[in-house]
Amino acid sequence: MTRLPPESTQQAVGYPSLFVLVALGALVPVVPTGAVVSSAMVVALHQTSPFSLLFVFLVASAAAFAGDVTLYWLGRRGVRSRNGSRRLAALRERAAPDRLAWAQRGLDEHGVAVLVLSRLVPAGRVPIMLACLLAGMPLHGFIRGDAPACLAWAATYGLIGVLGGALFAEPWQGVVAAVVLAVVVSGGPALWRRFRSTGGSGGQHA
Repeated sequence: MTRLPPESTQQAVGYPSLFVLVALGALVPVVPTGAVVSSAMVVALHQTSPFSLLFVFLVASAAAFAGDVTLYWLGRRGVRSRNGSRRLAALRERAAPDRLAWAQRGLDEHGVAVLVLSRLVPAGRVPIMLACLLAGMPLHGFIRGDAPACLAWAATYGLIGVLGGALFAEPWQGVVAAVVLAVVVSGGPALWRRFRSTGGSGGQHA
């Protein structure tokens, strides 16, 4: 039996794993999908195949799209149900009221175009998706806006991975740098808003 070279083994295992993790992260918020894509880009950057970066980008985009469409389809079932659904309730819990109001205003003003930014705005994906559900947007309308959003999202976090990987000679160092950058980009603004809100509340009670 011919043994696969290490790089081929990494690709055979890595691409399906990347797809599963990103798709799962679109459904379950505990998976840091941006950091996963950035890390995969660092690994691809150190491989000999010139198409490794492109494959990571395509797999990440497709997985994000599959996860988003699945979540929206489940949400649509909840909207049509007389008693709602646990999935729709979970979406409501994940969308802060102020972010949902912001998403609804954006949807009213810009229509389906607001979906293109849904994955690039920190903490914007779920509120915009929920706003689309509450507005009764059909699945095909959501797909039309979500497809470019997933491409832009994968390109953004892929670029973060490339930058992190280019800074260091060792792949593991690039992975660490890419993960830190991805976490800062995805979570930093939300933490800052929470800090300001907490500080403002403390100042009012002082």
